[in-house]
Order: sequence, then structure tokens, then C-alpha cells
Amino acid sequence: MNKTMVKSAAALPLNTILGGDCIDVMNSLPAESVDLIFADPPYNLQLKGQLHRPDNSQVDAVDDHWDQFSSFAAYDQFTKAWLKAARRVLKPNGAIWVIGSYHNIFRVGSALQDQGYWILNDVVWRKSNPMPNFRGKRFTNAHETMIWASKAEGGKYTFNYEALKSLNEGIQMRSDWVLPICTGHERLKNEAGEKAHPTQKPESLLHRIMVGSTNPGDVVLDPFFGTGTTGAVAKMLGREFIGIEREEEYRKVAEKRIASVRKFDRDALQVSTSKRAEPRVPFGQLVERGMLRPGEQLLSMNGRHKAKVRADGTLVGDDVKGSIHQVGAKLENAPSCNGWTYWCFKRDGKTVPIDVLRQQIRAEMQA
Repeated sequence: MNKTMVKSAAALPLNTILGGDCIDVMNSLPAESVDLIFADPPYNLQLKGQLHRPDNSQVDAVDDHWDQFSSFAAYDQFTKAWLKAARRVLKPNGAIWVIGSYHNIFRVGSALQDQGYWILNDVVWRKSNPMPNFRGKRFTNAHETMIWASKAEGGKYTFNYEALKSLNEGIQMRSDWVLPICTGHERLKNEAGEKAHPTQKPESLLHRIMVGSTNPGDVVLDPFFGTGTTGAVAKMLGREFIGIEREEEYRKVAEKRIASVRKFDRDALQVSTSKRAEPRVPFGQLVERGMLRPGEQLLSMNGRHKAKVRADGTLVGDDVKGSIHQVGAKLENAPSCNGWTYWCFKRDGKTVPIDVLRQQIRAEMQA
């Protein structure tokens, strides 16, 4: 699964972990070829010395060479370069998620805007089980911040609002997500029994991001792949992935992990969609197709009003005429009315909402 570089811009290396510098590798990928980028870049923690717990045991903090930069200017230059390469490979309606801590996220946010990205939301990942602050000199660092941005202002990015609402027990998803950090069986270990990666992200975080901002078959790029959480979740959810990771040790862990992942079946991959995203069906199409006939009588669901169907797809009743929505609103003396849920008709003695006919047409369009 590991490749050092993409040899040709003609083919997209799907479901592959690419070795090398993320900027060079992204610049070798075809332009405008990925739907979503999830980036977990180095945080540039600027740690000074070792950190110990009250019992004097040493904390396994992020002190790896890949998180060390000589200055803020050097980090800003790196951030600018990888964001530029990332923007080139994003499709026009693509989007990016970047996660960081207070050490770097404000610098990344500024660079995002300077590059022409359009920030949609910042999301706070509130950790339900954060690491304590051992020195007792600051607040416990219990959250990280994610920035969600489209490639440019006006981009038609993917947002599965209803799916996220369903994940949240029917309540609109907020921008603060309470999820645990990796512990127990989810925390990957190396051959020495130590954490395989110091900043491994939980699968629950990537699950929510992909369900909310991608569709099955979309291509998700992770330029800082680490131990492969993005790839594992993408595979489970029927998304394609491209991972870039320069550290061979992490690539080996990620390859083994992803090879053991089972993709969900096709039915399980479907998510709730917004009604606004469903194909538009004019009421007149029901008349054209003979599903309702001119002169046929419609009844309001509350039983108070009647109207007749006209050949042009409008209704007439009680000296009012117009669309199914306009007539319903006038009869109810209301500012607006959803005619699809307001009107019904009789078939074989049974009352049938006209929306049933609309759903039949939609099913045909999506078959």
C-alpha cells in the first residue's frame, strides 16, 4: 500500500498511503481531484524540558522531531505551503477540516483565510476524558479546535444536516462536540507496548466529520496520516482515501490497521438527507402523468376545505386559485402553507396524502 510518490498525475492513488513530504506529494496529485481534506498538522507545541506527573513519572508528551520548528516564522511558512498545495487538489466544491490546539490553530486560521479558503465553522472538540494539568499552573487543556472551510466563498460544499441531526437524537448538531480521547482498545501500541502515535485521533471524531461532510464514494485526503484513523473510518463508511505520511513507522501501523477494517454494507452507508436536497417535483407533473386528474377533488388533511385540480397544475376552491401552497394558505388564512402535507385525495375509500405521489416520482428518479 505504501508508495514513495505519485508517478503520474493521470491516476489518483486511491486507498493508498503515500510516503514522503506532504507538500511534494500533494503537488504531484492531479489538481481538483479530492472532495475533502482532513488535516491534523504538527501543533508546534514548543515544549521546554520534560513533563512529570505528581508521582514523578514522566508524561509521554508530544516531543517528536516532526513537531519541532525553529520559530513561529518557520511554522507559518510550512503552514502556508501545505495549505496552498491542499487547495490545489481540492475540487471547486471541496472542503477542508483542520484540527489544532491553542498553540497553532489561530495561526492556521489566519493562513487559511489568506489562502482564499472560506471558513464555515469552527468546532470545539470537548474531550470528555482530558489529560489533567499536572503542574497546576494553567487550566486543564480539555478541548481542541477544528476549522471547517470551503475552498472558496460560494462553494457548494457537502453538508448532511439531517444525518448529523439524526446522530444527535433529532436535535440540530451544535459546534461543540463532546467525545473521548483515544484510550483502551482504540489506542494503538507499537511493538514495545507504547503509544504508536502521541496524537492519535478517535474514530468517533472522524466518523462525525465524514458522515456530516462527505458522501459514499467521495475521496478524502489526509496529508498528515499518522496511524491512519482517517483511512480506517473512510473504509468503514465507503469513502475513498489517500494518506500521506513521511514516517515509515506510522505507515506500517496504519497499513496493518486498515487491512483489518471491514467496510459497512451498502444499506448501512446511506444517511438521512435534507428534504431540500431531494429532487424537486412540480405538482403539475402529477397531473401530466395522470396520477391526479383535472377536476379531481383534493381535501385538506384537517377536513375543513376542498379544492379542484386544474389542467395546469393549479387548484381552485372557494373563490381562490393558485398553487397547492397558495390555495392552502388562503383557505387557512395563514402566511404560508406546505401544500404537499396539507392536501390529500380519496382512493378506494381511503385518504392518501398527495406527498405519497411525489415520493413515488422521487423514487423513480433516484433508481
